[in-house]
Amino acid sequence: MDQQNPDNTSSRSSRPPLSEKVYTALKNRITRGDYGANEKLPAEKDLSGQFGVSRPVLRVALEQLREEGLIVSRQGAGNFVRVKREPALGYTPVETIADIQRCYEFRLTVEVDAAGLAAQRRNDESLNEMVRALDLLSDATGSRLHREDADFTFHLAIARASNNQYYAETLKALRDHVYVGMKMHGDALMSDGAAALEHVLGEHRGIYEAIRDRDAERAREVMRTHIIHSRERLFGGGMLDLSM
Repeated sequence: MDQQNPDNTSSRSSRPPLSEKVYTALKNRITRGDYGANEKLPAEKDLSGQFGVSRPVLRVALEQLREEGLIVSRQGAGNFVRVKREPALGYTPVETIADIQRCYEFRLTVEVDAAGLAAQRRNDESLNEMVRALDLLSDATGSRLHREDADFTFHLAIARASNNQYYAETLKALRDHVYVGMKMHGDALMSDGAAALEHVLGEHRGIYEAIRDRDAERAREVMRTHIIHSRERLFGGGMLDLSM
């Protein structure tokens, strides 16, 4: 299919940077106070006109702002800047390699169970969210890159598909911690070459397929295997003894 449409790959790979540009601009406006707390953002058609992008591209940027808790959507009313408040759940910053290992250890409990529930409860919308993240990972893999933002979005989509907000909120609270591990893991993958990136992409696809097929036990197993492999690729034989 790609040979028949040579522009397909280039058009797909050009979308993520464009949405990132819009996301960054909107985030800067919110951070500067151009849009105040609880203030409604301009309508999508107005924002897409301001940035010269399509509404689908704009919606990718808005979704990223929603995931970060910077805006909230109110049905029938539009998007509003979220009122800043202390989070209900938070973790101290990552300070040591041991903290990264502990984060992987915790993910093996939270994300494995979330994957099993997602296989039982997912709907078409949640599957499409996973597919969009997989497409970004596939584009990056084709360019011999790793995108921890797309990686995290994929895992967050699974937590949401569990239809249990505690899994999703816990993962969002862990975002910075998970990012550190994903960034280091991605750097290791890129140094190992294309085959390593393709292998990890295949692991993500395997998780998606198990959830798509409503196979809860397989979803739990492939998620567990993926996180363990990620930890092993990062730490190798250097796992720390965390005994007190």
